[in-house]
Amino acid sequence: MIEKAAFCGSKRRLAGAVAIRIQSAAQASRPEPSSDMPSLWIKVAPWALLVVSNVFMTFAWYGHLKNRSMTLLLAIFTGWMIALPEYVLAVTANRIGHDVYTTAQLKTGQEAITLVVFSLFSIFYLGEALRWTTLLGFGFIFVGVAIVMLFK
Repeated sequence: MIEKAAFCGSKRRLAGAVAIRIQSAAQASRPEPSSDMPSLWIKVAPWALLVVSNVFMTFAWYGHLKNRSMTLLLAIFTGWMIALPEYVLAVTANRIGHDVYTTAQLKTGQEAITLVVFSLFSIFYLGEALRWTTLLGFGFIFVGVAIVMLFK
Protein backbone atom coordinates (compact mmCIF):
# COMPACT_ATOMS: atom_id res chain seq x y z
CA MET A 1 0.00 0.00 0.00
CA ILE A 2 2.82 2.39 0.88
CA GLU A 3 4.65 1.58 -2.36
CA LYS A 4 1.49 2.27 -4.39
CA ALA A 5 0.99 5.66 -2.70
CA ALA A 6 4.63 6.57 -3.33
CA PHE A 7 4.30 5.54 -6.97
CA CYS A 8 1.13 7.65 -7.40
CA GLY A 9 2.86 10.59 -5.75
CA SER A 10 5.82 10.34 -8.10
CA LYS A 11 3.41 10.13 -11.10
CA ARG A 12 1.80 13.39 -9.96
CA ARG A 13 5.18 15.07 -9.59
CA LEU A 14 6.21 13.84 -13.04
CA ALA A 15 2.94 15.08 -14.59
CA GLY A 16 3.44 18.45 -12.86
CA ALA A 17 7.00 18.72 -14.15
CA VAL A 18 5.87 17.88 -17.69
CA ALA A 19 3.09 20.49 -17.49
CA ILE A 20 5.57 23.11 -16.28
CA ARG A 21 7.96 22.28 -19.15
CA ILE A 22 5.15 22.45 -21.73
CA GLN A 23 3.97 25.76 -20.32
CA SER A 24 7.53 27.14 -20.32
CA ALA A 25 8.04 26.04 -23.94
CA ALA A 26 4.76 27.69 -24.98
CA GLN A 27 5.77 30.92 -23.27
CA ALA A 28 9.18 30.83 -24.91
CA SER A 29 7.65 30.41 -28.38
CA ARG A 30 5.48 33.54 -28.04
CA PRO A 31 6.96 36.56 -29.79
CA GLU A 32 7.89 39.40 -27.53
CA PRO A 33 6.02 42.65 -28.14
CA SER A 34 8.18 45.22 -29.86
CA SER A 35 7.10 48.00 -27.51
CA ASP A 36 4.71 48.84 -24.71
CA MET A 37 2.36 50.59 -27.17
CA PRO A 38 -0.64 48.55 -28.32
CA SER A 39 -0.73 47.72 -32.00
CA LEU A 40 -2.70 49.92 -34.36
CA TRP A 41 -5.07 47.02 -35.09
CA ILE A 42 -6.10 46.68 -31.45
CA LYS A 43 -6.74 50.42 -31.25
CA VAL A 44 -8.82 50.64 -34.46
CA ALA A 45 -10.62 47.28 -34.57
CA PRO A 46 -13.07 48.04 -31.74
CA TRP A 47 -14.23 51.23 -33.43
CA ALA A 48 -14.60 49.56 -36.84
CA LEU A 49 -16.60 46.73 -35.27
CA LEU A 50 -18.77 49.22 -33.37
CA VAL A 51 -19.53 51.13 -36.58
CA VAL A 52 -20.75 47.95 -38.30
CA SER A 53 -22.58 46.92 -35.12
CA ASN A 54 -24.39 50.26 -35.00
CA VAL A 55 -25.48 49.98 -38.62
CA PHE A 56 -27.11 46.64 -37.77
CA MET A 57 -28.70 48.02 -34.60
CA THR A 58 -30.04 51.13 -36.28
CA PHE A 59 -31.76 48.98 -38.90
CA ALA A 60 -33.05 46.66 -36.16
CA TRP A 61 -34.56 49.52 -34.17
CA TYR A 62 -35.69 51.94 -36.89
CA GLY A 63 -35.71 50.09 -40.23
CA HIS A 64 -39.32 48.98 -39.79
CA LEU A 65 -40.48 52.62 -39.73
CA LYS A 66 -40.05 52.85 -43.50
CA ASN A 67 -42.44 49.92 -44.05
CA ARG A 68 -45.35 50.57 -41.69
CA SER A 69 -47.49 47.89 -43.37
CA MET A 70 -45.41 45.23 -41.61
CA THR A 71 -47.15 43.86 -38.51
CA LEU A 72 -45.68 44.76 -35.15
CA LEU A 73 -44.93 41.13 -34.38
CA LEU A 74 -43.05 40.71 -37.67
CA ALA A 75 -41.17 43.98 -37.05
CA ILE A 76 -40.12 42.72 -33.60
CA PHE A 77 -39.01 39.32 -34.94
CA THR A 78 -37.10 40.92 -37.82
CA GLY A 79 -35.45 43.34 -35.40
CA TRP A 80 -34.31 40.45 -33.22
CA MET A 81 -32.81 38.65 -36.20
CA ILE A 82 -30.93 41.80 -37.22
CA ALA A 83 -29.84 42.45 -33.63
CA LEU A 84 -28.13 39.06 -33.22
CA PRO A 85 -25.15 39.85 -35.49
CA GLU A 86 -25.08 43.34 -33.95
CA TYR A 87 -24.68 41.80 -30.52
CA VAL A 88 -21.89 39.51 -31.70
CA LEU A 89 -20.02 42.48 -33.20
CA ALA A 90 -20.55 44.73 -30.16
CA VAL A 91 -19.41 42.12 -27.64
CA THR A 92 -16.35 41.34 -29.76
CA ALA A 93 -15.54 45.05 -30.11
CA ASN A 94 -15.79 45.61 -26.37
CA ARG A 95 -13.74 42.52 -25.55
CA ILE A 96 -10.93 43.62 -27.89
CA GLY A 97 -11.24 47.29 -26.97
CA HIS A 98 -11.07 46.76 -23.23
CA ASP A 99 -7.39 45.88 -23.61
CA VAL A 100 -6.74 49.48 -24.69
CA TYR A 101 -9.69 51.60 -23.57
CA THR A 102 -11.67 51.97 -20.37
CA THR A 103 -15.27 50.82 -20.31
CA ALA A 104 -16.39 54.46 -20.10
CA GLN A 105 -14.36 55.31 -23.20
CA LEU A 106 -15.84 52.38 -25.13
CA LYS A 107 -19.40 53.28 -24.14
CA THR A 108 -18.93 56.99 -24.86
CA GLY A 109 -17.31 56.29 -28.22
CA GLN A 110 -20.11 53.87 -29.06
CA GLU A 111 -22.68 56.60 -28.35
CA ALA A 112 -20.85 59.01 -30.67
CA ILE A 113 -20.80 56.35 -33.39
CA THR A 114 -24.52 55.76 -32.80
CA LEU A 115 -25.30 59.44 -33.36
CA VAL A 116 -23.37 59.55 -36.63
CA VAL A 117 -24.90 56.30 -37.93
CA PHE A 118 -28.38 57.39 -36.82
CA SER A 119 -28.02 60.78 -38.51
CA LEU A 120 -26.95 59.22 -41.80
CA PHE A 121 -29.73 56.63 -41.52
CA SER A 122 -32.35 59.30 -40.87
CA ILE A 123 -31.27 61.40 -43.82
CA PHE A 124 -30.54 58.74 -46.44
CA TYR A 125 -32.83 55.82 -45.52
CA LEU A 126 -35.84 57.45 -43.86
CA GLY A 127 -35.55 60.72 -45.78
CA GLU A 128 -35.89 62.84 -42.63
CA ALA A 129 -34.07 66.14 -42.25
CA LEU A 130 -32.15 66.89 -39.07
CA ARG A 131 -33.13 70.13 -37.39
CA TRP A 132 -30.54 72.58 -36.10
CA THR A 133 -31.63 71.85 -32.52
CA THR A 134 -30.89 68.16 -33.05
CA LEU A 135 -27.46 68.97 -34.43
CA LEU A 136 -26.79 71.34 -31.51
CA GLY A 137 -27.77 68.63 -29.04
CA PHE A 138 -25.55 66.11 -30.79
CA GLY A 139 -22.75 68.69 -30.70
CA PHE A 140 -23.03 68.92 -26.91
CA ILE A 141 -22.86 65.14 -26.69
CA PHE A 142 -19.70 65.17 -28.82
CA VAL A 143 -18.13 67.66 -26.39
CA GLY A 144 -18.82 65.12 -23.64
CA VAL A 145 -17.27 62.38 -25.77
CA ALA A 146 -14.14 64.49 -26.27
CA ILE A 147 -13.84 65.09 -22.53
CA VAL A 148 -14.12 61.36 -21.73
CA MET A 149 -11.76 60.28 -24.51
CA LEU A 150 -9.06 62.93 -24.15
CA PHE A 151 -8.84 63.44 -20.39
CA LYS A 152 -8.15 59.99 -18.95
